[in-house]
Amino acid sequence: MSAADGPDGGSAAAPSRQREHWGTRLGFVLAAAGSAVGLGNIWKFPYVTGENGGGAFLIIYLAIIGTLGISILLAELVIGRTAQKNPVGAFRQLGGTRWRVAGWMCVLGAFAILSFYTVIAGWTIAFAVKTASGRLTAPGADTEAIFESFVSDPVWPLLYAAIFMALTVAVVIGGIRRGIERVSLVLMPLLFLILIALVVRAVTLPGAMEGLLFFLAPDFSKVTGGTITAALGQAFFSLSIGMGAMITYGSYLERKAHIAGSAASVVGLDTLVAILAGLIVFPAVFAVGLRPEGGPGLVFVTLPAVFAAMPASAVFGTLFFLLLTIAALTSSISILEPAVAYFVDEHNLKRSRVTILCGVIAFALGIPSSFSLGIWSDYTLFGKGFLDIMDFLTANIMLPAGGFLIALFVGWVMGPRAIEALAPNTALGLWLARLWLYGLRFIAPAAIAWVLISGLI
Repeated sequence: MSAADGPDGGSAAAPSRQREHWGTRLGFVLAAAGSAVGLGNIWKFPYVTGENGGGAFLIIYLAIIGTLGISILLAELVIGRTAQKNPVGAFRQLGGTRWRVAGWMCVLGAFAILSFYTVIAGWTIAFAVKTASGRLTAPGADTEAIFESFVSDPVWPLLYAAIFMALTVAVVIGGIRRGIERVSLVLMPLLFLILIALVVRAVTLPGAMEGLLFFLAPDFSKVTGGTITAALGQAFFSLSIGMGAMITYGSYLERKAHIAGSAASVVGLDTLVAILAGLIVFPAVFAVGLRPEGGPGLVFVTLPAVFAAMPASAVFGTLFFLLLTIAALTSSISILEPAVAYFVDEHNLKRSRVTILCGVIAFALGIPSSFSLGIWSDYTLFGKGFLDIMDFLTANIMLPAGGFLIALFVGWVMGPRAIEALAPNTALGLWLARLWLYGLRFIAPAAIAWVLISGLI
């Protein structure tokens, strides 16, 4: 059987051009961490934590990230690095044509996320502009009214979403080394500098200690089955697993590249950003006498009111929304890349044309999400608007389903081949690799099935 043949004897499409690879290990780690670090960490993590009791949710989330999260992440990297292909091509090459559906689920899930993700990311640019102009931080500013007026407008949110999509497309067109890696090497250090500056300001506010206790001191009496389900869903959304982004990024690694240490670095950086975001949001919110159960509006409604009560409000507020924009951009480029890689790998199409086409289609699919908060707000399904439905479907069903198939595929289809791909060139001992495979075969599918069932219920 030739290297281009699938295990079922079918011919697997081989790219006619040499595959691009990451220039440095640091570049890959920062790009992969940038994929994981996004709105899920800085926008979604604080409000989900606030809705689920604070410190107890944090403990459960960290436990899931450090076990199930890193296991699935490693599985995705193993698939990508072994096959050197996009998710569809990788599953077909390693598992046969019947497994292409898993690859398609990853690519379509990423595309669905990108459609509404771009809309929310556009808000971050808009609010950075509004904050810098002083409108959001003016004395007596009604931040809730400003937010509602903006998101319900049929035009402005889409204009900002188009700007954000254009930035994403521009990076992905550049390819791996000249585009994604180069931008990640600049944006990720900048993101951490802004995070640290904002943390220092937040924790030194009068009254910040109450917020720190809420975030860091666990109260397990508030834990329910819903808390665990929310933590599992947030872990998948935060780490960008189940959508094929890490399979795609892994495919640009050299076959002998070490991945266990890189995966640990990615998970560590992603978790650090989420914790730092909590150290910004909760001390600041409690310092001005507000509550953390703000839901999705916590960042766009509550925090601007917090910044307005702080000295140099325009400066810190603008920095925060700039931070959100950077995090969203490093994540969105990884969400777009799987679809681009599919057309480049499988159909030998030109990267620039495919990237623009995919960007335009994803933007068009995001229009209903934007309209659902305004002119289409009366159209709901089970009480949810279109954006909420897309968020629910992807976070509670599509990403867990993708992770479920990835765990089964590596655990049962690749099996010992996965251990051979992981153990020989990493610091992991053979027994740890076997434990990892056991977890993928039994523990991960059971845990993910719980998320899927809970999400449907």
